[in-house]
Amino acid sequence: MTSSDTASERILGAATRLFAALGYDGTSTRMIAEAAGLNVATVAYHAGGKRDLYLAVIERAHLAERALLEDGVAQVGDAESLLTLVDRYVDFCAENPEVPALWMHRWLSDAADVADLEERFVRPLVDLVAEAARKVVSADVDIEYVVWTVVWCTHGFGSGGVLGADGRRRGLDDPRELDRFRAHMRRLVSTLIGLPGRDAR
Repeated sequence: MTSSDTASERILGAATRLFAALGYDGTSTRMIAEAAGLNVATVAYHAGGKRDLYLAVIERAHLAERALLEDGVAQVGDAESLLTLVDRYVDFCAENPEVPALWMHRWLSDAADVADLEERFVRPLVDLVAEAARKVVSADVDIEYVVWTVVWCTHGFGSGGVLGADGRRRGLDDPRELDRFRAHMRRLVSTLIGLPGRDAR
């Protein structure tokens, strides 16, 4: 890896962390430069402006998510196998919390001046999963809503977690709550696609 590659990775890593934490609108190029340990001119040289960086961060997140979903969809052979795909998606979000965080900001009108992100990066993945699922579930299931329900719940849990009796929020980074959430999602999806009463693992 060249020094240029190292600088680019540092910049992209810093931008990812900041965009996930603060959103596009709440992050400045100067903040990214400081987090990467570089000056603004160096960031501009390696990565362009803030919009360029944001698109690069979103695209990298998309490629990681697409790789997971393409592999998961290839293994869908029956309705039961959709539950395994749900597990994998939940685990992906737990291992890559910046991905749901980026989209949570977007849902709240972050980066409103950056158009077409959903059409380029979200719609193809929803269609990919929905198309595979339609082949193995009953035609009366609104599979697009099932897919969106998994996304909404997982991203929401990643952002807000669950409030414990002690008043503390626990989410994707808490192994016990992650297990509970994964089991809950399996039960929910089982019911939605007509597999009630199945083992939630």
